[in-house]
Amino acid sequence: MPGLLRGVARTAVVAGTATAVSNRVSRRQAGRWAQQDYERQQQYEQQYAQPQQAAPPAPAAPPAAAPDDMTQKIDQLKQLADLKAQGVLTDEEFANQKRLLLG
Repeated sequence: MPGLLRGVARTAVVAGTATAVSNRVSRRQAGRWAQQDYERQQQYEQQYAQPQQAAPPAPAAPPAAAPDDMTQKIDQLKQLADLKAQGVLTDEEFANQKRLLLG
């Protein structure tokens, strides 16, 4: 009987330790992901804020796009930004694709 109790106690300690370590790793990883999401959001905000501030005023306004067309362009821009953030597109490729998309 003492051997059985010792085995059960050892199993409980190992399981408790494994659970504690697993929870700590999960919390740490979630924190890292949250930090990465925050940094990506900051990069997106900087990317879209800088061209608007630095761009000279346009001499003539382009014709207004249809709402559906504008929505598609915004979605495509978001996809391009995601690809750039993932490292699939370089800055040059992103700028070229954006220029083609916006005309």
